[in-house]
Order: sequence, then C-alpha cells, then structure tokens
Amino acid sequence: MLQLLWLIPALPFAGFLALSLFGGRMRRPLAAAVGACSVGLSALVSLLVAADFILFSAQDPASRVYTQDLWTWIKIGAFMPGISLYLDALSLVMVLVVTVVSFFIHLYSAQFMEDSEGYSRFFAYMNLFVGSMLVLVLSGNLLLLYLGWEGVGLCSYLLIGFWYRERVNGNAAIKAFVVTRVGDTALAIGLFLLFVKLGSLDIQSVMNSAALRWQTGGVLPTLAAALILGGAVGKSAQLPLQTWLPDAMAGPTPVSALIHAATMVTAGVYLIARTHVLFSLAPAVELAVGIIGAATLFISSMSALVQHDIKRVLAYSTISQIGYMFLALGVGAWSAAIFHLVTHAFFKALLFLGAGAVISGLGGEHDMFRMGGLKGQSPLVFWTFLAGACSLSALPLVTAGFYSKGMILFGAWESRQAGFWLWAAGLVGAFLTSIYTFRMVFLIFFGELKSPMTKKPDLRETVPLVVLAFLAIVGGFIGMPSFLGARPAITGFLSSVLPSSVQMGGQKETELLLETVVSIISLAGIYVAYFFWLAAREYSREIAQSRAGKALGRFLFSGWGFDWLYGKLFVAPYKWAANANKNDVVDLVYSFIAGVNRFFHFGLSLTQTGKVRLYAAAIALGAAITITIAVVFR
Repeated sequence: MLQLLWLIPALPFAGFLALSLFGGRMRRPLAAAVGACSVGLSALVSLLVAADFILFSAQDPASRVYTQDLWTWIKIGAFMPGISLYLDALSLVMVLVVTVVSFFIHLYSAQFMEDSEGYSRFFAYMNLFVGSMLVLVLSGNLLLLYLGWEGVGLCSYLLIGFWYRERVNGNAAIKAFVVTRVGDTALAIGLFLLFVKLGSLDIQSVMNSAALRWQTGGVLPTLAAALILGGAVGKSAQLPLQTWLPDAMAGPTPVSALIHAATMVTAGVYLIARTHVLFSLAPAVELAVGIIGAATLFISSMSALVQHDIKRVLAYSTISQIGYMFLALGVGAWSAAIFHLVTHAFFKALLFLGAGAVISGLGGEHDMFRMGGLKGQSPLVFWTFLAGACSLSALPLVTAGFYSKGMILFGAWESRQAGFWLWAAGLVGAFLTSIYTFRMVFLIFFGELKSPMTKKPDLRETVPLVVLAFLAIVGGFIGMPSFLGARPAITGFLSSVLPSSVQMGGQKETELLLETVVSIISLAGIYVAYFFWLAAREYSREIAQSRAGKALGRFLFSGWGFDWLYGKLFVAPYKWAANANKNDVVDLVYSFIAGVNRFFHFGLSLTQTGKVRLYAAAIALGAAITITIAVVFR
C-alpha cells in the first residue's frame, strides 16, 4: 500500500483539474461529488497507507521511513531537487488529519454552499487547497515544501475572497495574502541560507549536516531558525503577524473551518517540528518560539472575550490554540504540540461547522447578542457544538482538548527554559479560553429565544457534526497521561521523528497535580462565564457600559490596536510614498531625455522647408564654416 502514497495528493489535484476544466458544465450534485469524493478517496488511501506503515514499522523499526521518488524536478549541475514524497510518523499524522477532516468539511460544504454562486469554483479551490497542504506535509525537500507552502497561501486568498463582489471580502483576502507574504519572504531567505551553507535542500540531509557542522548557539543556526520562525508566524497567525486571521472570516464558513482546522495555520507548527534540529541548535530562537506562543495565546484570548461575531470568537480562539502549540514547541515538547494540533483539528472544525449551521439557520446572522435560546431549536447542533466547546475548554477527563492541553502544560512545567512562567501563561490562557468559549455557548443556546432557526442541517451537514463531535471527545485517548495508564501512545509513535527535551509522563505525581490544577482552572472559567452571561447577565452589561469597560472593550475588540499600529507604521507611509510617486519620480530622468530629443527634433524640423535654394545656401554656409575651422585650427 505504501506505493500508493503519490495518490494522496494526486487525487485532490485531479478533482481540482476536473472542476476547473469542466465545472462550468457540471450540475451542482456532480460538482460536489467530484470535490468531496476526490478528497474522500485521498482519505481512504491515507488510512490504507497508515495501516501498512504502522504494521511494517512495528515489525521492522528501520522501515519507519518511506521515500517515494517520482521524478527529477530541476537539474542544474549538482542541484537536482526532485518531486519526492517522504513518509514518517510526523507526516503520516499530518496526512491523516488533513485528509479526514477536509473530507468532512467538503461533505458539509455540499449542502452549506448549495445556494451560493460559483459552486464548482468553490470546490475547485478547496481541492487545490487540500492538495497543496498535502504536498507541503509530504515533501522530501524544502523546495517542494515551499511550493506547497505558497500553494496554500494562494488558495487562502482565493477562498477568503470567494464572495468577491463585496469589497470587504476582497480587502480581507488581500490582507491575508500580503501579511503572510512577509513571513514567506523570511522563509525564502532562510532556504537560500541553508542551501548556500549546507549545499542541499533535502530535509533530512540538511538536518543531518546542520547537526554535524554547526555548533549549538552559533550564528548560522540561530539565523536560519529565526528566518524559518518568521515564515511560521506568518502562516500560523502568531505575533506579530496575527492580524490577518480574524479578517479572514469574510470567507464562507467551510473555508474558515478548513483554514483553521486542517490546513494553512497548522503549517507553521509542522514546519518548526519538521526542522526541530535547527531549533535545538538555536536555544535562543527555540525559547522565542515559546514566548511568542505564550504572548499570542494571552492577547488573542483577551480579544475573544469581547467579540460579538461568532466566527471572530473562533478566529481568535484559533490564534490562541496555535499559541499553545508554539509554546509546546518552544519548550521542546514536540509531540505535545502535534498532539494538540490533532485534537484542535477535530474540535475547531466541529465548532466552525456548528457555527455555520447556526448562522445558516438564522438567515446569515453572526452577532451572538442577537441569538439566544437555540438549544431547543436544533438539539443536534447544540450537543455537537457543546462537545466542541468542552474540548476547547479542556473539560477534565472526557474531552480530547483536556489531554493535549495538559500534556503541553506539563511539558512547560518540566522545561528548563522559563518553564514556570510559560506554564503560568498557559494556565491563564486555559482560564480565559473556558470563559470566552462558554460565553459563546450561553449567549447562543441559552436564555430567551430571540429568533427561531428557519433552516435545519440536513444529512450532509449532520454526519460531519456527529463524527467530529465523537473525535473531539475520544481523540484525546491516544495521549492518555501516565497517571491514567501507560506512556501516551502518540508520544511513542512520534518518538522515531521527534525527540523530547522534557520527560513526558515521567513523574506521575507531578503530572497528576498539574492536571488537577488545569481541571480546576477550566471549571472555574466555565463558572465565570455562567455567572456573567447566564445567571447574572446584568453584571456583564454594567461592566461593559462603564467608562473603563468601554475603553478596554474597544481596545480588545480591535485586537489590541495592531491594525491601527501597522496602519501608522507601514500603510500610511506607503500611501504617502505612492502619492508622492504617482507621476513616477524615477521616470523624470527619462522624461527629461525624451524632452531634450523632442526639442532638437522640433528645431531641426524647422529646416525642412522643401526649398532647394535654402538647402544649397545651407550647404555653402556649412562648407565655409568647415574650411574656416580647418584653416584657423590647423
């Protein structure tokens, strides 16, 4: 089955080609079938490949890596990057997450987008998105990885601005494209540096050469890791390049689910994990990863507390949860970061699809304060959304998010690099996460019914909600902590790829104590949300209407003013320069030269009278002047 590896990215690309070439002639059911089935078949092949990989790696530890060289892409002297796929435990986990979650999002989209213009175009973009992400995670060399990296960037632009007739959607797409290009530029420079200094772009060759030739803390590994980090913060919407993701909610809800759960924002986490050798050689940059993650999760969680739009709450939540993954990467808890990536894919896709069902049922309403009492309107949406909310809030023992977030916080506690402070930041983030998540739940589903749902999800929307709700609950069992059983299964599976600088699951008493603290904090946050937005909502109104509350609310609502700051630092100067240069200052030099030529042309044209006598006189005068010069200056 491993020989079928190439089919995993090829099938979504085939769906993209079919929809691009013939989608305009397809009826909507056929277009949806092509889009969803191509990704579904890719998921099926992924499961078969996974079974084969796990079976053979269990029998022969040396077979934990499978490489499939398809063809040589470029051949310039010794530089011969190939179209080659590389499968190990890390890429296998990513492939399964991308294909399985993407399939359910496609299935959901078949109904959700049914009345939308550009139906086949939507599925073509979605398939291209999935195919690009699969190229990214399966790439055997950094150049091919960069191709997939730019592919998901292009698709994010196309999908965020899918409803391009509204200017705000186009602006959001442009913003996402431009902001992420900042990080992409840093990554491109980093790849140039690695090639020039190490002579290869093959990922494993680069990592092995770096470990042998570069010293820990040296200038080159530090610079290379910093540039790769620059690329990661752009794609994963971390400080200081996080501003594009909340605005990306302008796209259709299934697009939001795909970007946040299975593609795009997880790419930065994967990139750092894949190049972990470089970060281990650059401790300062590795610590910076953890600090960036901690700062991002706090800032975004605070902003989520004051949002009115249900999708923007989930957007800030994604920024926060990716921050947890960065925190884990920064303390060397590599497997914990990937574990949380997996569980986050389940519950965040579920929450976005549940939000889509609510928005669609209320005729496009996004404002949570105009919702309420929907628990009885659609029990299935309520219970599945509640499962996702509980997992996001790390409800103890019964949710996937509890196990993955607990593993991250335990890794931070055990870390030697600012462990306590990063752990404390993660704990505060867990408290805030529970508050804003259940604020959302109580505002939408409890209280007085303000507007009935006029549209209920059909089977194509119901199946993804139920399956993802199931995974959001049981998906954490692959990372059960040591005090509840054996060593976490996902840690053991990823150990062939990702080392651990902290002893995950090594101290049962400490781990139990820390998990208890996380549980208490999580439950306390849920209670705070219950008190302020259900039991005594008048208190939250009084705080929000107070002078200080209004000022703080505006500040947090704006995302801590980052857009305003960037507008002053970058956008305004750029506009000033553009206006100053609207007549092209550089072209003034060439315009002057052209003007001089026009002047002489005009002067010479005056001599073209057509009168032979004047021409003869001019010739005679010229001859006389020439003879005079020759006699005088001989």
